[in-house]
Order: sequence, then C-alpha cells, then structure tokens
Amino acid sequence: MSEPGGLRERKKARTRALIQKEALRLFREQGYTATTVEQIAEAAEVAPSTVFRYFATKEDLVLIDQYPPFAEALRAAPPELGPVQAVRAALKQVLDTQTPQERADGLERERLMFTVPELWTASQENIRRVLADLRDELAAREGRAPGDPEIRNVTGAVTGVLVALWFDWAADPGMDVLAAFDQALAHLDAGLPIARQGGGEPG
Repeated sequence: MSEPGGLRERKKARTRALIQKEALRLFREQGYTATTVEQIAEAAEVAPSTVFRYFATKEDLVLIDQYPPFAEALRAAPPELGPVQAVRAALKQVLDTQTPQERADGLERERLMFTVPELWTASQENIRRVLADLRDELAAREGRAPGDPEIRNVTGAVTGVLVALWFDWAADPGMDVLAAFDQALAHLDAGLPIARQGGGEPG
C-alpha cells in the first residue's frame, strides 16, 4: 500500500532537512570546496542521487529560498502600515517563529554565501529575484505599479539596509540580529537621521 500523502511529505521534509544539516556540518568542519556531494550523502545515509533529488546543485544546499515565509507575513501585515513598517513587522514575525537552531543554520548559510566565491556568484540571481518579489509585494500593498519610481526607491532602501546588516551579522555571529534588524528598519522608517556627536546642532 502507498503511504498517505501527508506522511510522505513529512518524510521528504525530514530527509531534506537531514541532508542540509549534514552538509552544513561538513562545510563547517572541512570547508565548502573540500566537501563532496558523495561525502554529504554518506553522512546523511542516502544515495548521491537522493541529494540531487532535493538539491539540484551543491550550491543549493546553502542558497535555500527563505523568502516565501517572509512574503506571507508581509501580505498579512496590517494595511495601515507603511511599506517600511510592514517589512519590519513581517521580518520580526518570521524571526520570532524560528528556533535557535534555525537561526544558527541561517547564519551559517549567510557566512558561507559571503565567504565562498562560487556561492556569492550563485547568490546574485537569488538576490535579484528577492528584490523583484519585494518590489511587487510592496507595489500591491500600495496599489501602485511595480515600476513606480517611489516603490523602486523604497524597495532599494529596504534592501540596502538589510544587506549591509547581513554583512555585519556574518562577521559578528554574536550580534542580536533580531534587535539589529528591527532597529535598522526603525531608523529607515524615521528618515535615517544621524545624531550629531556631542549633542551639537546641525550647522
């Protein structure tokens, strides 16, 4: 007898998670370049063909698409929120629902992406797609066309702030990333004011 659909999907999800977990462990222990798909398969106790069934390329083991949960949270954000406020609320919701291990795995993937040249190259298409998807979501919230210059500018500002913070997070794993993301978006929403050192007034 065949397995019920729900059980089959749960088994697939567990297998996928195990493969990625073992891949990240091996990347951490011996380096991304030195690790082979065959070693990952052996560690996860699956065949190499099974690895490729879940991850089309070795790069995909790192470049997992985390945008869908964020997009769902963004669509659910209260309509009275402005674009930056909505992004802030959605990001907080996603991060709040992650376990400590999920956050640690996310950091590991980010650090690999920023430090392994082939992964950084492969990530460019992901970044371009996320940028386009974010622009479309914000345009829909505001009832604007995706090509509207104001939507483009807000999308670029949000993305720029977050990418700059990703680099800092990858370099400083001890950073409270949830607080840092929230503070960065609050600063953007406030118009990016810069307080003068020493309390002096602008000239």
